Formats: sequence, C-alpha cells, structure tokens
Amino acid sequence: MMKYLKNVVTLQYEKTKCKGCKKCLDVCPSRVFGFIDKKAYIIDRNLCIECGACEKNCPHGALKVDSGVGCAAAQIYSLITGKEPTCGCDGEESSGCC
Repeated sequence: MMKYLKNVVTLQYEKTKCKGCKKCLDVCPSRVFGFIDKKAYIIDRNLCIECGACEKNCPHGALKVDSGVGCAAAQIYSLITGKEPTCGCDGEESSGCC
C-alpha cells in the first residue's frame, strides 16, 4: 500500500473500547488494522487514507478519524487541480483539507 505523508493521520484508537468484532479489518481499504489477542491493533497509521469507514462501522466507538482531511483529500485535490498533493500542514497553500 502507498504511504503519502508521515505522522499527519487523524486516526485514533482506544484499545479498551475494542470488543474484537473485526469490522475495522473488514472495511479498511488500506489494511491499517491487524488482530491479536482478541483485539484490533494498528499495523501502520501512515497507511490510513482517512476515509472514515472504520469509525462508521465500529459499534463500540473504539475508532475516531476526521474523514475528508489529510491524505485522501490531498490526493483527490491533486487529481482535480493537477497540482502536487499537499495537506496544507507544511506552511504551503492549503487545499482546505487541514
């Protein structure tokens, strides 16, 4: 899987709320999650495209992500405008996604 920018992902995970349903593993298009000892865990946060599928499908509220910001939005903006992708967090002109 492609990584875009390191350490800008808004994904948050509360292990204590995880009940082991594995829905995050089923819905994540980037394979961010793994499963061990009856709990999900994050394999690599930087793979997250912030689509929001994990949060929307977690029945226990263990996941939080600001969908529509960060890597996915920056890549879409880049495709539309033809400009280099940026989340605007580096001081450059923002695409409005941060």
